[in-house]
Amino acid sequence: MLRDLLWATSKHDVYLMQNHSVMHWSALRKRGKEVLNVARPIIPTTKCLRSLPQPLSRVQISTMCVKNNLLVAGGFNGELICKYLNQQEVAFSTKLTTEENAITNSIDMFQSPSGSNWVVTGNNDAQVRVFDAANFVCFNRFCFPWSVNNTSVSPDGKLMAVLGDNADCLVSDSHTGKVVGTLKGHVDYSFASAWHPDGQILATGNQDTTCRLWDIRNMSQSFATLKGRMGAIRALKFTSDGRFMAMAEPADFVHIFDTQSGFEKAQEIDLFGEIAGISFSPDTEALFVGVADRAYGSVLEFNRKHYSRGYLEAMF
Repeated sequence: MLRDLLWATSKHDVYLMQNHSVMHWSALRKRGKEVLNVARPIIPTTKCLRSLPQPLSRVQISTMCVKNNLLVAGGFNGELICKYLNQQEVAFSTKLTTEENAITNSIDMFQSPSGSNWVVTGNNDAQVRVFDAANFVCFNRFCFPWSVNNTSVSPDGKLMAVLGDNADCLVSDSHTGKVVGTLKGHVDYSFASAWHPDGQILATGNQDTTCRLWDIRNMSQSFATLKGRMGAIRALKFTSDGRFMAMAEPADFVHIFDTQSGFEKAQEIDLFGEIAGISFSPDTEALFVGVADRAYGSVLEFNRKHYSRGYLEAMF
């Protein structure tokens, strides 16, 4: 189930799960600091008349996202926890659903066309929820016919990819939830998606061990299929400049593709252990890989190599 338990907010700042804590790892200081402890009861400080924060007991984190000074984490029992990085206390926490097996599978943060910061969650209860990050109010809820394993929002905030326990992937309007496109081609359940920064390419990762690439202007069929080595494609990330895309299998393999070569040039990183997440630094200079193995748990950093003509041959 490990997918997005590692986020880089700069070349020197990485947030990752370690045991029952979200840790901040400073690559400059070479040391970590606890940001959130979920083994203890969580009591939110937000007093908002329009939202209903709830204290939570021991939480097992299933996914998280860190952007714009905000950490949002989801739990295996449908929990949602929001904490500002510059504050000691948790700002908001709640249970999104009381249904059994209602895992919070995915969290994305994005800026709406109006400029508001929104949080979108995907859960096993087949629902996508959209929150206003300013007051943590859930103002939209979209229902789908199957468990939602992943959601991601286009760079302009208008479209949302919705993937789950179905071979088809959906593209919907992020404001209304209306399905505007159905992506057919995968043969199993999907777990990951990522948008190219130009908003024209959507990548989807599937249990069938492939990543498919779709031109959002023509969703009738994928224009490329990228193969993993052994397992499902559980995580996908583009660099902020769109030059590279990384995809991770559940364990041992991370693949990096050069988008300017039409995704034909690729590099494979062979490591050992379950992969807890992958994240490019915002300046594109580093790729971080989280390894969740009990004995060899670690964060691996791969630095981008540049040549005199400006770009690299060997990638990361």
